[in-house]
Amino acid sequence: MNTAVLNTEVQEFINKNLNTDLPGLVLKQPELPDVTTDDLIQQIESKKRCEKKLPTWFHSKNIYYPNKLNIEQTSSERTADYKSTLISGKSLIDITGGFGVDAFYFSKAIDQVTHCEINPDLSQIVTHNFSALEVENITCIASDGLEYLKNSKDIFDWIYVDPSRRDANKSRVFFLKDCLPNVPENLNILFDHSKDILIKTAPLLDLSAGLNELKSVKQIHVVSVNNEVKELLWILQKGFSGTVEVITVNLKNKKTEIFQFNLEEEKKAHAHYSEPLSYLYEPNASILKAGAFQMIAEKYKINKLHKHTHLYTNETLIEFPGRRFMIENVIPFNKKDIKKVGIKKANITTRNFPENVKQIRQKFNISDGGEAYLFFTKDLKEKKMIVVCNKIE
Repeated sequence: MNTAVLNTEVQEFINKNLNTDLPGLVLKQPELPDVTTDDLIQQIESKKRCEKKLPTWFHSKNIYYPNKLNIEQTSSERTADYKSTLISGKSLIDITGGFGVDAFYFSKAIDQVTHCEINPDLSQIVTHNFSALEVENITCIASDGLEYLKNSKDIFDWIYVDPSRRDANKSRVFFLKDCLPNVPENLNILFDHSKDILIKTAPLLDLSAGLNELKSVKQIHVVSVNNEVKELLWILQKGFSGTVEVITVNLKNKKTEIFQFNLEEEKKAHAHYSEPLSYLYEPNASILKAGAFQMIAEKYKINKLHKHTHLYTNETLIEFPGRRFMIENVIPFNKKDIKKVGIKKANITTRNFPENVKQIRQKFNISDGGEAYLFFTKDLKEKKMIVVCNKIE
């Protein structure tokens, strides 16, 4: 950590050049005392990435930024804020601290937070930034969090783990046992120091695979931001052996969509089926990731279009955790009928359909955008059809 970066003239230069062409900046080689061009590029690149993802850091003075990879790997403020609503108590240890965004939000809900980061340079940066952000209830420790726990006698109300999805060779991995640290292998150590554990995993992890690797899972939170799944959160409680509850969350700009169910309910639920009626419903990304295909139909009393098509329909408009559409027309999938409708511009979605969006656009010369929404799918008799809709805001 080069503290000269925090000098007033350097900070002013960084802020003035956030939108500057970086290769051009390298050629200019600005002369600032004790600061290299590489230092400046790192600060500019990383700060720019924080503008929307981490606005608190971006708009605060004297923040020191690590390399851009650390920023890419950290939680966003929106998801970190949500995580902070899941925990309570007096103490929490984050054994994979990183840039400290989660720890920052945990500190708003927990009396004392311990932030462990194996990279001493990053730990130093985070310590400085917490001071700049005027956070006083986080203790930073430059250490492997798991090893720290092994050598500690402390008991915490919560342990938080965000395992690295890259192995020792920096290759991307997907199973928990291949991540660093290996959580399944070390669960007993974690439970020796807390009865409650919160684990963050990437959205690509299959829920059934995670359940096979872990034990004592009480809840799974599937968290999306504006309909894009960002992370899975696993709450483990020592000795828990009941039914796993799944909470799907879609953090939208103006509201939050929440739908929850348990895995046993989904196994027992039965959806009714029908042809497209007056309205079409598409569950949000968190619900689709969680696999609540029967429960969503049962709870909202809506019909599925097909066993393998996770689109739903009914005759009466309802509030729904996802997108809603008014059905204008249903046409067979053929050039003659599509030509009759005369749609040259539309938003296209495929569900349980053999051709992808790109192929369809090329085949029927339909450009992207406009007010029409076309769902290419199959009916109950396996015939290909197009459901022509208008979106309901």
